Amino acid sequence: MHVQDSHWSSALAAGATMSAPTGGGRPDGARTTPLRVDAQRNLEHVLRAAREVFGELGYGAPMEDVARRARVGVGTVYRRFPSKDVLVRRIAEEETSRLTDQARAALGQEDEPWSALSRFLRTSVASGAGRLLPPQVLRVGVAEEHGLPDHARLPQQRTQVAGAGELRLVPEAPAAVAAEDDAGAAQLLDVVGQLVDRARAADELRPDVSVSDVLLVIATAAPSLPDAAQQAAASARLLDILLEGLRSRPA
Repeated sequence: MHVQDSHWSSALAAGATMSAPTGGGRPDGARTTPLRVDAQRNLEHVLRAAREVFGELGYGAPMEDVARRARVGVGTVYRRFPSKDVLVRRIAEEETSRLTDQARAALGQEDEPWSALSRFLRTSVASGAGRLLPPQVLRVGVAEEHGLPDHARLPQQRTQVAGAGELRLVPEAPAAVAAEDDAGAAQLLDVVGQLVDRARAADELRPDVSVSDVLLVIATAAPSLPDAAQQAAASARLLDILLEGLRSRPA
């Protein structure tokens, strides 16, 4: 996964201070009237193209690549998203929400703990959402949050503190914006934490496996390859290997 922190950090500030673009329009998310059919179609094309481009090239990919993939002018992209950072934040939020829904579905529809966890991993890897998660979900530090369960830890920057390797909460954005973004990530970590807790309690998951490990599996097992068939085959094979590594073994 190719996540560029500079774009994400700027997006946080942009989301808090963004003003309406010229021409009387409103930034995405602030519109109160329905879009025209053609404008709605362009928005959908831009969002689809952004997911594909950022998934393949990372969040450092230029807006021109997104516009080219969407087959619209770059001005059309900027009319809906006043800066690239706003588009990056929109995509990352949507992918975090998608993973949360997938985790809830697995939790609610699978009675067996291991089946629920493996279903979530397979569905999430197949969707490619792991390549588009925001950095505060995937950032790995080497610090331990005392008094917090694994799934309540929310990483946002690298730290170098003595202790066991784990994700941790280290706010780095303005409070109002960080709270909004952290809420979505915290929901994901909470639901995945329930999947992990169930599998661990059933002695089907290695006791040292944390929520951060599960999320890193999602990101790692979703490679971006030019051929769709090769990508699907590589993801399935890699995930099979990683799942075997997560399972507990009889003493």
